[in-house]
Amino acid sequence: MRKTLYLLLFACTMMLSGCTKETLFPVASGRPYEVLVVMDSVEWNTPHGRALFNVLDTDVPMLPQSERSFRISQTEKKDFDRVLNIFRNIIIVNIDGKQFTKTKMKFTRDKYALEQIVLTINSPSREAFQEFCTEHREEIVDFLVKMEMNRLVVELKKKYSKKTFDLAKQIFDCEMYAPDELTNYKKGKNFLWTTNNTATGLESIVMYSFPYEGPETFNKQYLCAKRDSIMKENLPGEKPGMYMQTDTLCTMVKPIVVHNQYAMEMRGLWIMRNDCMGGPYVSHARVDTENNRVVVVEGFVYAPEKMKRGLIRRLEGSLYTMKLPEEQFMAAITPTIEEEKVNKDNK
Repeated sequence: MRKTLYLLLFACTMMLSGCTKETLFPVASGRPYEVLVVMDSVEWNTPHGRALFNVLDTDVPMLPQSERSFRISQTEKKDFDRVLNIFRNIIIVNIDGKQFTKTKMKFTRDKYALEQIVLTINSPSREAFQEFCTEHREEIVDFLVKMEMNRLVVELKKKYSKKTFDLAKQIFDCEMYAPDELTNYKKGKNFLWTTNNTATGLESIVMYSFPYEGPETFNKQYLCAKRDSIMKENLPGEKPGMYMQTDTLCTMVKPIVVHNQYAMEMRGLWIMRNDCMGGPYVSHARVDTENNRVVVVEGFVYAPEKMKRGLIRRLEGSLYTMKLPEEQFMAAITPTIEEEKVNKDNK
């Protein structure tokens, strides 16, 4: 009995001695798009605190109904302990005129837990903080969304639809990691539609390509017209005269960076012409310089009985994984906010 106990103690000692600080570090908790704000309640409920709340309490753009971008929680600084500091997304607000002369924000990865993002905003005064939140609204939201997209890209590379991956490679010589449930598909000329094909929540990814005709390609009118013609040909409805169409009044475009290259993001609503179907979509149009073509990858959703924020964002993460033939790596979605490195050995 004593010998067995000694062996167990020896085994435990060897296991613990083999563990590094990295492996003992906890993994961040919480669901995607949850944000914890560390700010005293008195500050949180004053105009400058409400300014930050109003930044976070915004709708996801271009959905058919109102859905909030984030799930927001708040805690006092004195209560910010080892239970709360492993949240996946944390915003820490420090207002102190003696320490700070200008409002700045920076972020840290894995500060208290693995797979965590901590955004710190330091400001000399309440007024300066309120003004900063108003001026940098889009930058704060964009940063938090990008960090969640990066997490999703990592997950998709581990678990993805092999069928979609193989078809994207076969038809376009591109790589793409789509959600693993997208196994049904339809092929056309320079066209691929892959979907989960369920009646209650249709999630789809479409890829198509066309010749590159110069910079004038990348404008809303051209891309919408091209989308409509390709969808009409390849995705007709159940009856004659039914086909997918872009709601141009509910579509917005903006240039973005994907794999360190220019891309045009198009986001909005689609409808089925002469039918009662519709939903949100988001697409990336990119130039394949090696083959002088434009490759478009798009995610769209039809889920009339469901909230669509999680569905469309999951498909959007897939768009960032697409690699053109000349691309040899998958770059992270680069944040525009200064990053502060953490030395975990000092923890």
